[in-house]
Formats: sequence, structure tokens, C-alpha cells
Amino acid sequence: MEPRFLLLSDVAAELNVTDSQVYHMVRSGELPAIKIGGRGQWRVERVQLEEYIQRKYAETAEWVRANPLTDRDGTE
Repeated sequence: MEPRFLLLSDVAAELNVTDSQVYHMVRSGELPAIKIGGRGQWRVERVQLEEYIQRKYAETAEWVRANPLTDRDGTE
């Protein structure tokens, strides 16, 4: 059974980015997370990570639609 909550380092490994990039996503509110324990350690719920990934797919698809690929000579 997979854990419900992930460490920021686990999220970073899952997304293939650095721990500091994940920390920035959490602190900016881009990726929902909670602080727990006396030292206020960040945790990301697995379902929130999956929803974040789906949002990024949707945002990327919208960006691709808005920015069609063209040939070097300017034609499609």
C-alpha cells in the first residue's frame, strides 16, 4: 500500500525535479500541502499530487493549442 502523504523529496523524485523546486511549488500554493509536527515538516497528499499532474497536463494541452507548431519558413 502506498503512503497517503509524501515527503517533498518523494514528490521531487516523482516529478524528476529538485527538492527546492517542490518547496517553491508548495510555498507558492501551486501544489497543495500541509505542515505537520513540531518542526512543521511539509507533506503532500498523494491525491493532491495526482490532481496537480492532471492540471499540468490540461495547462500544457491548452498552451499547445494556443501556440501551434510551425515550420521554420512560417508555414504550418
